[in-house]
Amino acid sequence: MPSPTLNQINPTKLKLSKWTAVNPQDKEKHFLVTKVIDLEKPKHLIEFVQIEAVLTKRSFRMRWEDLTDATKWVQGWV
Repeated sequence: MPSPTLNQINPTKLKLSKWTAVNPQDKEKHFLVTKVIDLEKPKHLIEFVQIEAVLTKRSFRMRWEDLTDATKWVQGWV
């Protein structure tokens, strides 16, 4: 049984997925995955995502696995 602190994520369906920050900072609560980045082109393994704050349009790169931490992220817009 999965740990209750982990979000179940299919990495192939990350692009344009919606996320809510559990502890918003600078009024940035809702985010959208705008880009999926695979650094090892021959393997096509997803390593990072670019995520953008809906309100401020600020974007940053993060490891896609970080979205599995339910203490920081909730899937969807809550």
